[in-house]
This record gives sequence, structure tokens and C-alpha cells, in this order.
Amino acid sequence: MKPYVLGIDIGGTNTVFGIVDARGNVIASSSIKTQKHANFEDYLEELYVEAQRLIELNDAVDKIQGIGIGAPNANYYNGCIDNAVNLPWPSLPLAHLVSDKFGIPVAVTNDANAAALGEMTYGAARGLKDFIMITLGTGVGSGVVINGQVVYGHDGLAGELGHVIIKRNNGRLCGCGRTGCLEAYCSATGVARTAREFLEARSEPSLLRNMPVEDITSKDVYDAAMQGDQLAKDIFNFTGTLLGEAMADMMVFSSPEAFILFGGLAKSGELIMRPLRDAMERNMLSMFKGKAKVILSELKEADAAVLGASALGWEAKPMPAAVAGL
Repeated sequence: MKPYVLGIDIGGTNTVFGIVDARGNVIASSSIKTQKHANFEDYLEELYVEAQRLIELNDAVDKIQGIGIGAPNANYYNGCIDNAVNLPWPSLPLAHLVSDKFGIPVAVTNDANAAALGEMTYGAARGLKDFIMITLGTGVGSGVVINGQVVYGHDGLAGELGHVIIKRNNGRLCGCGRTGCLEAYCSATGVARTAREFLEARSEPSLLRNMPVEDITSKDVYDAAMQGDQLAKDIFNFTGTLLGEAMADMMVFSSPEAFILFGGLAKSGELIMRPLRDAMERNMLSMFKGKAKVILSELKEADAAVLGASALGWEAKPMPAAVAGL
């Protein structure tokens, strides 16, 4: 058994990768921009070059046992990504292509499932057997753990709670092609969309009016709210309320002990947590009231997904071309 694995987290904005040892220590990590290359082969070449540089700098040449990858819409069973709307190349046999490039076995899973694995092993979900991980980034991802096992479903694609419909009538268009998805409202992108809608519909002064409306990000909304801007605070109230209502519905599915929030938007603290908790408890089926904790990830921004992905690397096996979708 070789001493290291390579964990790779392919996010909608950044791809973070790290060398991890058997104890879960991230020996070294780096990143590249996911959206830089419209052609996957060019992206893979940059990833390979940067990963090899990291491996050489850390005396890990010929010491990598396997590669684990967390990516949007990545299928644990067949190694493919399929219709990943936040990636430049939405469908391809990911495990096969990466394994061919590196000459190392590869296993993949949904990026939110990878984050759940990392949290369960090293973070806030240690000791929990039933929880739901919600990642609030470019999109909204989720990893559902029941009785200590990640839920994959019969086809490897279960647990896409970011695409439950929360507005049946006149909902926003989501990147998946449907309307009214949770992701269209409660992702970082969704917060920016809410800001644009609020600024158009309302007339009161706001710090957000000092910048081009199309350039507003969720970080800008956070900064304004922290300076006391009421419109920005209302955006967080709106977002937190919708997420809390959705989480109340999620309770009836698996009765989790906890919801664990991960990602940049989760760092907004009480701006989003207070309306979220209030809405969740207010809309909870009575038998579930007061039973689920809402807690923040205990891992650094990159570590949860990288560590979770790396856990898959220890189990990675060479994949037949037919299984890889070729």
C-alpha cells in the first residue's frame, strides 16, 4: 500500500486538490480555475501539470495509491459526470479520463457527497450516523447520510436536494433547466439574483446601489449587511427563510440528527442562520420539532471536500472502458 492518495474537489469556480496521508493529514494542496478551459483536455492538462508539480515538491512520486474526485453530478457507480450545469463540460467519463492521464486508479462521487464523507470522518459529523450536508457555493449541493452510509440510490445520483422545487409558480429559471429550484435562490449566485430583484423592486437607499447591478456578488451583499444596510439584511432574511423552509421538508425524508452547512454563504453567521432556524422550526412537522441541530462545518473551506474525495482514493480500482462509458 502506497502512503498517499490525491483528493480532488472540482467546484463550479475552483478545483482544489491535495496530497493526503492515511491519517487524513493534507500534506500539501493547490488549486486551479475550473472555468478557465472550455475544452476538458486543456483543463485536464493543467490539472495534471499542477498536481505533478505538487507531488514532486512533496517527495510523493510513485507514492500515490489512488485518486478520489468530488465533482458536480459525479456518479459513484460508473465514474461519469452527467449534466453538471455549473461546469464548462457537463458530461464525460471523468474517472476514465483522469485515470488514463495520471496512470493511477480513480474513484469519483458527487462533490457534496465527498464533503459529507470528509465531515463524517474529520469534522462536525464525527459520531453522527444520520445527517444531511448542505453545500452553499456556486450552486446548492447535498450529501445525505443514513445509518452511517452515503445515499447513492440505484443509479448513483441520489441526494440532489439543491434541485427540489421550492417555488412552483413563477419560480426562477435554474441552471438545470427547471424553474423554482432551491439552488436558484439559496446559492451564492441566488443571493446575487435576489439582490438585483430587490434593488429593482424597492427604492430605499442601499450601499449596493453604489456598484453596477450586474457585478454584485453574495460577498458584496454580506459586506453591506455587516455595515447595517437594511436591504442587504432583508436579502439574507429572504434567503435564510427559504432554506429553512426547505430543510423542514427534508426532515420528513430521513429525520437527520443534524444539518451541516458548508461553503462561503454559510460563513454569513447569524445573518442567514437566524432566519433559517426560525423558518425551519416554524414549518417543521410537529413530531420533528426541536430534534435536528443546524451546525457549521468544522473543516477549512477546501478540506471537507478534498478529504472526503481522498477517502475514495484508497478504494479506487482500475475501471474497465465499458463501465467508464466509452
